[in-house]
Amino acid sequence: MNDRLIYLPLGGAGEIGMNAYVYGYGKPGAERLIIVDLGVTFPDMDGSPGVDLILPDIAWLEARKAQIEGIFITHAHEDHVGAIGHYWERLGAPVYARRFTANIARRKLAEHGHPESVVKVVEPYPHMITCGPLTVSYLPVSHSIPESAGLLIDSPEGRVLHSGDFKIDETPVVGDPWNAGLWEEVSRNGVKALVCDSTNVFSQAPGRSESAIGGHVADLMTSAEGMVVATTFASNIARLKTLAMAAQKADRSVVLLGRAMRRMVEAAVEEGLLTGFPATVSPEDALNIPRENLMLLVTGSQGERRAASAQLAQGNYMGIKLKEGDTFLFSSKTIPGNERGVIRIMNQLSELGVDVVDDAGGKYHVSGHANRPDLETLHRIVKPQILIPMHGEHRHLREHVKLGTHNGITGIVAVNGMMIDLSGNAPTVAEYIDTGRTYLDGSVQIGALDGVVRNRIRMALNGQLVVTLIIDENDEPLGEPWVETNGLPEVGTSGAPLVEVLEEDLTQFVMRANRKTLADDDKLEKELKAIARKTAQDEIGKKPEVMIVVSRLG
Repeated sequence: MNDRLIYLPLGGAGEIGMNAYVYGYGKPGAERLIIVDLGVTFPDMDGSPGVDLILPDIAWLEARKAQIEGIFITHAHEDHVGAIGHYWERLGAPVYARRFTANIARRKLAEHGHPESVVKVVEPYPHMITCGPLTVSYLPVSHSIPESAGLLIDSPEGRVLHSGDFKIDETPVVGDPWNAGLWEEVSRNGVKALVCDSTNVFSQAPGRSESAIGGHVADLMTSAEGMVVATTFASNIARLKTLAMAAQKADRSVVLLGRAMRRMVEAAVEEGLLTGFPATVSPEDALNIPRENLMLLVTGSQGERRAASAQLAQGNYMGIKLKEGDTFLFSSKTIPGNERGVIRIMNQLSELGVDVVDDAGGKYHVSGHANRPDLETLHRIVKPQILIPMHGEHRHLREHVKLGTHNGITGIVAVNGMMIDLSGNAPTVAEYIDTGRTYLDGSVQIGALDGVVRNRIRMALNGQLVVTLIIDENDEPLGEPWVETNGLPEVGTSGAPLVEVLEEDLTQFVMRANRKTLADDDKLEKELKAIARKTAQDEIGKKPEVMIVVSRLG
């Protein structure tokens, strides 16, 4: 069998978030592999109630642990590095990253008791890392977090360029400016495949630079009369600097609120990436500063319930209270799915008399991803033989393929679990891999098929009742069954208490049941469950989740 070059997304293709991509070269089934990014996505109450984080399913990788040469992290956003602490022990390979990203990755490993020494800091192109038959180099790009990078991946079958998250920004405030010459250089001798960010493929206007919003933010800070609070992604170091410099210009002291905000600023200062950032004051000292001379930089731009924004909206955070006449700026884009949480906070702020400013007009936020014209610019520079869209929902991937086809580039929609063979002149689907999600539920990882989250959703939708019955040593009921309810109305359509109606119907069944049924736990449970659900349906129009507890004496 001939050696082959493969690309396999395990997360991030067909969704925005939870990025995890695999490249490999070798005999089918025996390829030497590299992993690009290990990210997380965040739960919502509709689809994953009570869950803390959602991670990609790495069972396929874990079964091939001995074949993994390295893990390459493109940048320090949670959807690219957030799973490294949870999964490193199961994969065991060295982790490669640029300096700032390595700082964040080490912190995540340390939180889980793993050695920080497994993270190797690498310099960008032309420095190359050899991983078996593959060689890898980091290509600096501009994005909404410092030291982001694409990857150059060379194999005996040709060169692959993995764009990572990128935008075309020549004046990014913090981080690497867009370098067209670099991408021209690495594409000069031909590129087999470009695996490319698709997030903003539907955005028709050229992307805007981070430096374009500084003046608008400064005007807002100067014209606001009370305290100003601003929230954005804590990882957007350039935006934090833009906001802080505007505050300084308006004679406002800067306060950082939220663990993630402080951690990111500390990491950026440690690595020498955040220079000229104004000195900050503590929340305690802020209480002694006039409101009109304060600007709070806070976490929670996506409506997270426990973040600083949410707590301020509820009235008080670390002794700081918002009042009528204060201004709250959302210098961020709301990620689809987070709208309700953000609007909830906006309304709570409005009830306090706070003036809420969002980015509906584009004055206070620019995206970190390439818009459609910028994607076309990269296509023209790289001139790939094959285009493989990634980092997007299915509609983004499909539209990106159409864009490439329009410009004469062969493309393929590759979603999670679809292994693409890049050998030869055209991409083909080599095989389909079972992929899914792993939930971090408290301190335990559970599989999507374990039923825990599904049962939790069903209980949330339908409520729950517990039926308890005691059977004596002679297989006779000891008293009547009793019922406890959770999340159900107390009174049904009959006007009687729901619990009493349930207990009456269940008692009638138990008293009529023959000895054979009373001696068989499975049969008894099945009958009790059916009666309880039917009675509930008649009384309240719902079939709750039913738990039967049969206790036997002797």
